Amino acid sequence: VQLQASGGGLVQAGGSLRLSCAASERTFGSYDMAWFRQASGKERAFVARITWTGAITNYDDSVKGRFTISRDNAKNTLYLQMNNVQPEDTARYYCAQYYSGTYTSSASYLYWGQGTEVTVSS
Repeated sequence: VQLQASGGGLVQAGGSLRLSCAASERTFGSYDMAWFRQASGKERAFVARITWTGAITNYDDSVKGRFTISRDNAKNTLYLQMNNVQPEDTARYYCAQYYSGTYTSSASYLYWGQGTEVTVSS
């Protein structure tokens, strides 16, 4: 499985970005998916997760109310709408396909995209 993340860039605080993650396999629609992020010098951290049907979403408290995870299984694509971004959102963002275990743990994900860089200026 190949996951290709895109949509990152430089944005001012208070602005918006939409990240996308395109999957190479048609089985994309059968798996829960998530976004993680890793800031410079820090560990990779959970951002948001969505079940395979899209019926259930979960967010880290730091992004709740500002970010929205969604998916289009017909297009094999995962999204992360980021609104009201803040400098602390600066990180490399990764999409990942869930395998097993606690959904907030990076160890529970088997396939990862290469990431897309988001930089928020104040």
